[in-house]
Amino acid sequence: MPARSKAQQKAAGAALSAKRGEMPMSKLQGASKEMAASMTERQLEDFASTKRKGLPEHKH
Repeated sequence: MPARSKAQQKAAGAALSAKRGEMPMSKLQGASKEMAASMTERQLEDFASTKRKGLPEHKH
């Protein structure tokens, strides 16, 4: 499932990085913290790999 906004794609990337141990979980805030706790690594990869071109900054 692709990300629906640039903000969602960025949050998924941060959550994926923390889930893989590349950054501490304590650095996560807001949506990325929730994503890391509730999504699998595969789901986060799908969101994070979405191309940003054509996406809105935030989903309204």
